[in-house]
Amino acid sequence: MENKLKLYGFNNLTKALSFNIYDVCYAKSEREQKDYISYIDEQYNSERLTHILCHVTDMIGAHVLNISKQDYDPQGASVTLLIAEQEFPADKIDTSCNLGKLPGRDTVVGHLDKSHVTVHTYPEYHPGNAIATFRVDIDVGTCGEISPLNTLNYLIGSFDSDIITADYRVRGFTRDVNGKKLFMDHHMTSIQDYIDTETLEKYDAVDINVYQANLFHTKMLIKEPELQNYLFNRDVLEIPPKERLAISNSLRREMIEIFSGANIY
Repeated sequence: MENKLKLYGFNNLTKALSFNIYDVCYAKSEREQKDYISYIDEQYNSERLTHILCHVTDMIGAHVLNISKQDYDPQGASVTLLIAEQEFPADKIDTSCNLGKLPGRDTVVGHLDKSHVTVHTYPEYHPGNAIATFRVDIDVGTCGEISPLNTLNYLIGSFDSDIITADYRVRGFTRDVNGKKLFMDHHMTSIQDYIDTETLEKYDAVDINVYQANLFHTKMLIKEPELQNYLFNRDVLEIPPKERLAISNSLRREMIEIFSGANIY
């Protein structure tokens, strides 16, 4: 077991994890596209997202001080949690994490004294290409000993993820008892080290790391998508083979463009 660092005073390191996923769907008709957006809005409304973030908070050993959430018209949702590393007296905390006590689903906010957790959703479709996409951005920022990296597997499993990008950065410095500056309080080579092997086997993964800056980036693209999983209210067996191939190629092109950040012509 790794020896715990002996620090002088408070651990001033700030650790930020930005987690981003894309879910892609084939929705040809206008009705299918609108039904898909409605499904996403229902599946990932602010109430469910709040439950996910509350669980993330538990996983990193933090305590919720306040929650703020918002569902948007025509689509999308946002949730913000403020969290503390140490538990506070009950009369000092907004217990909105218990959704049963919320005054309404239109507004919920959470506050933390050392950290924050936020999520934003971005449903999107374009009638010209029959492709609908759903993006989720989650940011977990912590100070002190708390690290958000052990939440990755849970976050990946909480969403249908075709493309995943994750950024992790440690900022600032702390000091040991001898006054030596420490710019990192844990050993790390890659974000992939914190993702289950079984999950990694389903994706092609690429790292771009700047070790001198304690900056880590990983992006992942699903390897073998099954067409049925990308059809909305349609059975793959009802589609002629030639059309199936065209749809599969269209979906794959969309994924590769998002993964690479460049259009394919």
